[in-house]
Amino acid sequence: MLIALISDTHLPRGARRLPDACVERLRGAELILHAGDFSTRSAYKELQALGPPLVGVHGNVDDEDLRHELPRRCVVAAGAVRIGMVHDSGPRAGRLERLRATFPDADAVIFGHSHLPLHEESGGFQIFNPGSPTERRRAPSRTMGLARVKGRRLSFELIELA
Repeated sequence: MLIALISDTHLPRGARRLPDACVERLRGAELILHAGDFSTRSAYKELQALGPPLVGVHGNVDDEDLRHELPRRCVVAAGAVRIGMVHDSGPRAGRLERLRATFPDADAVIFGHSHLPLHEESGGFQIFNPGSPTERRRAPSRTMGLARVKGRRLSFELIELA
């Protein structure tokens, strides 16, 4: 199973849009996970229209409609693995252990908020921040992620976007 991972799209804003390479990967995935900060319900609906099922959580800049429609956190079954999602993972110190405790039945957790890509693993539990495909902030480039599920195995790949 191929899963596209994005966060912090902050759309619409001026002429900003998702890069074509991001849209292509989103359309080619079997599932899209968005770790919050769509901004508006219309941005959420545009992502839904790409085709693959979309699962998201709300972030700190999402409008009131999205806050009512989307959960603050959730767990998604993807094949034989379980992936938790939350927008803000809290402080860097103790993050992996804190997310493991928050999502005790998950194999991994996807989060956003910082716009800084991150992948950590400990004892078979993984955390992954795909960064942002639209607003890099302090990151070297705009990014997204891909996850691949094969049986009980879950792997992550960070994709740099032009």
